[in-house]
Amino acid sequence: MASHISNERPQPDKVLADIADYVFNYEIKSELAWQTAHYCLLDTLGCGFEALTYPACTKLLGPVVKGTIVPNGAKVPGTQFQLDPVQAAFNIGAMIRWLDFNDTWLAAEWGHPSDNLGGILATADWISRTAVTAGKPPLLMREVLDAMIRAHEIQGVLALENSFNKVGLDHVLLVKVASVAVVGKLLGLTREELINAVSLAFVDGQSLRTYRHAPNTGSRKSWAAGDATSRAVRLALIAKTGEMGYPSVLTAKTWGFYDVSFRGNAFRFQRDYGSYVMENILFKISFPAEFHSQTAVEAAMTLHRKLKEADKTAEDIKKITIRTHEAAIRIIDKKGPLNNPADRDHCIQYMIAVPLIYGRLTAADYEDAVAADPGIDALRDKMECVEDPQFTKDYHDPEKRSIANALTVELNDGTIWEEVVVEYPIGHKRRREEGIPELIKKYRINLARIFPEKQQKTVLENSLDYHRLIQTPVHEFTDSMVL
Repeated sequence: MASHISNERPQPDKVLADIADYVFNYEIKSELAWQTAHYCLLDTLGCGFEALTYPACTKLLGPVVKGTIVPNGAKVPGTQFQLDPVQAAFNIGAMIRWLDFNDTWLAAEWGHPSDNLGGILATADWISRTAVTAGKPPLLMREVLDAMIRAHEIQGVLALENSFNKVGLDHVLLVKVASVAVVGKLLGLTREELINAVSLAFVDGQSLRTYRHAPNTGSRKSWAAGDATSRAVRLALIAKTGEMGYPSVLTAKTWGFYDVSFRGNAFRFQRDYGSYVMENILFKISFPAEFHSQTAVEAAMTLHRKLKEADKTAEDIKKITIRTHEAAIRIIDKKGPLNNPADRDHCIQYMIAVPLIYGRLTAADYEDAVAADPGIDALRDKMECVEDPQFTKDYHDPEKRSIANALTVELNDGTIWEEVVVEYPIGHKRRREEGIPELIKKYRINLARIFPEKQQKTVLENSLDYHRLIQTPVHEFTDSMVL
């Protein structure tokens, strides 16, 4: 006999309520968080500008229906598009993520919290333009940075103890949840409406990780976050109409997210929401490489210099041992053929081989022209990954959060070189002083890819000075970046 199921509507799941209360009530006092958010904004937009030089990315941009222009719509930086906020969020999100060069968060679930800027900037720009048209004050860039800190925190804290990839779901689920929460606040949702919006994000069917793994690795991984952040804007707008939510979306027996998608397990939390994630975010500064390989690429660059000094080349290498952490082996240890750029930028052997041979690793090095070099695959075949349990432990340690890799080279003549170890990449919090000047240099280079010199100067004036930036109306900021 079937048991009775109560139809009494429950109180919202605590996870939903905690997100809403954080978004509305937490005061961000950390100067480090505000400062880091500023650098994150610059770096994230710069990554998008570099992506605009790739036709594979730009073919996906623009309105859904060609020629559509939305009055007071959000502008897409680096383009002439002015779109509704949902489609603008997709455009900006796809640009940001395309080259796998924006910031990274590594935990039980990894991800790229700056992906949320797609929804944040598109929504804030649209709101700002609409307000000015109605004779009201616009939003300021300070509110964009505020939303970025909160989105980073929601996505990152949820990721600390909860692995979505282990149940086959893609981490862009967390982009959708974080984006809908902060976009909902920008849109003026009430607490109840915002809880409804977050519940709708969990009700959605979630992206599979199929496109991130062999034998199906493909370019959807470059626009999946754009899709997620744009969906968040759509759901927030739906919630703003007063559309109902689903308060036990996580915990409902049989039909809730935990039972359907998380193997019956509830989310676990290591810490309360604050500003920890933005303070500790990892920037990809030197190389457009999957983050678990960043230190391996640094080590490979050191070895390339050593090869040159010894008057040798990669052809003189007999074997390379990669001492690494468990996550790197699980995600980017690949043998066999690599079918496209998305496949190559998630292969640690490829990302080591290119700098050993050429002394560089750029986004262009994942394209077919470079990958056609038979020396790359020949060198890949000489590499072996070995897990170091201490590296894995330090990777998960909240006080360290290292991403260590170590390379040992054995030459054809039997000589074994001293191991090259790099524990923390240049984009790590522990190397901020060294990293930020390089981040600004990266930003300037990316501006120069898109904008004429005079416009570059204007953009730099509007963006580099933190105190000027936070007082700038959002629509004026994005106007300065229209081609």
